[in-house]
Amino acid sequence: MLGLMQSQQLLISSLIEFAERHHGEAEVVSRRVEGDIHRYTYKGVAQRSRQVANALDGMNLAFSDRVATLAWNGYRHLELYFGVSGTGRVLHTLNPRLHPDQIVWIANHAEDQVLCFDMSFLPIVKAVHSRCTTIKHFVALCDADKLPPDTGIPGLLSYEAWIGSHPSEYKWPEFDENSASSMCYTSGTTGNPKAALYSHRSTMIHALAGALPDALSMSARDCVLPVVPMFHVNAWGLPYSAAMTGAKLVFPGPAMDGKSIFELIESERVSFAAGVPTVWQMMLAHMQSGKLRFSTLKRTVIGGSACPPAMITAFNDDYGVEVLHAWGMTEMSPLGTVCTLKNKHLEMESAEKMKVRLKQGRGVFGVDMKIVGDEGEELPWDGKAYGDLLVKGPWVISAYFKGEGGSPLVDGWFPTGDVATIDPDGYMQITDRSKDVIKSGGEWISSIDVENVAMAHPAVAMAACIGMKHPKWDERPVIAVVKKPGSEVTREELIAFYEGKTAKWQIPDDVIFVEAIPLGGTGKMQKVKLREMLQDYKLPGV
Repeated sequence: MLGLMQSQQLLISSLIEFAERHHGEAEVVSRRVEGDIHRYTYKGVAQRSRQVANALDGMNLAFSDRVATLAWNGYRHLELYFGVSGTGRVLHTLNPRLHPDQIVWIANHAEDQVLCFDMSFLPIVKAVHSRCTTIKHFVALCDADKLPPDTGIPGLLSYEAWIGSHPSEYKWPEFDENSASSMCYTSGTTGNPKAALYSHRSTMIHALAGALPDALSMSARDCVLPVVPMFHVNAWGLPYSAAMTGAKLVFPGPAMDGKSIFELIESERVSFAAGVPTVWQMMLAHMQSGKLRFSTLKRTVIGGSACPPAMITAFNDDYGVEVLHAWGMTEMSPLGTVCTLKNKHLEMESAEKMKVRLKQGRGVFGVDMKIVGDEGEELPWDGKAYGDLLVKGPWVISAYFKGEGGSPLVDGWFPTGDVATIDPDGYMQITDRSKDVIKSGGEWISSIDVENVAMAHPAVAMAACIGMKHPKWDERPVIAVVKKPGSEVTREELIAFYEGKTAKWQIPDDVIFVEAIPLGGTGKMQKVKLREMLQDYKLPGV
């Protein structure tokens, strides 16, 4: 017997329709590439998204054709989020931090038909457009009078002229909710980048789960600042959850420095912000130097890479901001776990509570996890056993676009490439990437643990731990360190700092001071490049 419920497809267009109808007055505020502040409401987003839809139809694009963006977080990018997917086309967010050759490869592999880009990326587009063989239309996200007279890009349109010639009335089409809605390429896999192809159904369920109180807890009472880029796994789904809940949205545009982010939080009364640790490091440094305080910020979700304990302490203890440690990946849309506390943790001493907060958290509804050993056997959730982390769920990929790399699944589970433990309460903690874990004398050393100790030193701005070959111990850890401006620390002082904080055999053999640690397009440390930088390095005494 089937249930007697109405059948309605889960489509992204319904999000902006809902936001317009029930939260039409809620603000969307953007710092533009031009430097000024733009503000309007969800009603305006909905109207202009319909103009985007009409403009795309006018280009005679086929259903599921890819429309690429090369853009910062801003209102025009948000309109494309809804206007592209709502018509049945596929939004493809390109990462402008990639090398131009990679952008060309990805655009051609995706078979993008249209590229919409912010003017700050005009030099990139001028360098790649002739090699992007499938792109037929180029649209600059600007006013008509801001379009340079001679860009060398044939047929270049301004966004405002493009959508301005079309009406704001549009009937969103109905189609299968399993149709593709957007795609993101990941550089975390071996070989060429591979694309995760999200569906309307997966995106909608992900947005629902992300807004839950024990996840990101988003509501119409929130003012949300996604510092995480909209080209990085759809800004962790925040634009969708914000429309679903009617939360005010604030976009930082290209100004990602600590001073600009802090000023935007204060001027727009942001209550919830999201970003990677490197962004928050810059902001906290700015606040500490100026003895500044938050007046409205209540919580921040930190993901992309492990959050150092010193950062959690600074937010929680110094500024009264709750840190939600989170974990996920492109192949997971990206939300996997969020470290929200249970009732039993609330009365704990701060040191014990910190041990929980340092974990990546417990699974959001919809995500199932397990850890397995070398033979594929499932390991216990005791907080001690660690193994390869596998996941499954309605917003986890089943295959990569165009079948690249064959099936990634193992008996229906997606192998994340992370090594982790899971405690009896279901809290997962990443101990390493499987390719970064250090094996010394038959014992495993977590590079993240080694990095966290270094990051707690007041003179350390950034630290990355890698394993170096050793004739006796197989590998030994060394720590590459970037010092804070104006601060000094010696190799001997930093190694001594580890005493009593970790087992003696886990203390790094050496400290290497560097000007900068290479970061990827999403702010993650690139340890492969770090190893290349240190290819001539020899361990002391070896």
